[in-house]
Amino acid sequence: MERKPEWLHVKLATGDSNKKVRQILDRYQLNTVCDEALCPNRGKCFDSLTATFMILGKQCTRNCRFCNVSKGLTEPVDSEEPGHIAFAVKELGLEYVVITSVTRDDLCDYGSFQFKEVIKNIRALNAKTKIEVLIPDFCGDLEALDRVVKENPDVISHNVETVPSLYNEVRPMADYSQSLTVLKNVKSLNNHIFTKSGLMVGLGETKEEMLTVLEDLRYADCDFLTIGQYLAPSRNHISVKEYVHPDTFNWYKEKAYQLGFKYVASAPLVRSSFMAHEAMKSKEIQNG
Repeated sequence: MERKPEWLHVKLATGDSNKKVRQILDRYQLNTVCDEALCPNRGKCFDSLTATFMILGKQCTRNCRFCNVSKGLTEPVDSEEPGHIAFAVKELGLEYVVITSVTRDDLCDYGSFQFKEVIKNIRALNAKTKIEVLIPDFCGDLEALDRVVKENPDVISHNVETVPSLYNEVRPMADYSQSLTVLKNVKSLNNHIFTKSGLMVGLGETKEEMLTVLEDLRYADCDFLTIGQYLAPSRNHISVKEYVHPDTFNWYKEKAYQLGFKYVASAPLVRSSFMAHEAMKSKEIQNG
């Protein structure tokens, strides 16, 4: 694979805001997907006093080959975590917060109760903060999904990640149809909640396959979309097949808007929760 092009180079951030976020995370012993997934934007986000909190421990029960989150023996669910996140949100003064998790197929509720408690605790201390949850598929369990939906977060996100033909290689323990069903079911349970999904490119997908996925997502009534360049966290992960040019990202963005997405972020360094609050500022959302 050729060297990373210049548009993928990121400067490290080490400002006072970055230090403040680190101190708060350490004090409450909280995890972020920013660190665990080695997100290239984490310095910029920390300097902007934002972070995407990752609940339910650091160990994932799935074996996705693109992800840097650890796989292995899972940790007990921390009953103090929801309160700690709520305090951290308050101390950071967040107007918009994203909560995600490792996948916990080992739990009878698949981690949905912890999502519920986190949302409740944040709302109790931060009534005006908008909440986005980036959830796993809960193994398709509708009761688990409904538990989260009933807490009425502003956005429920679930990433399809890649095109169906690459699932066996990239997401061997996931199911494309099930991921689409998660998004459909959110709307069936509460049509007022915005839904969101994310895709990576550079894994060997074709433009035609990508357009089909965009059509599938719109058929599932998905509102928001993110598309970003896949970057291999290590040599042990699936390799990058292509560094997609920014012009192609703009082309995907144009096609997605033509299909009816309310907000689209499509660029090499875009990640599913990066600048997530921007979606709620889009003209279509503001105009109702």
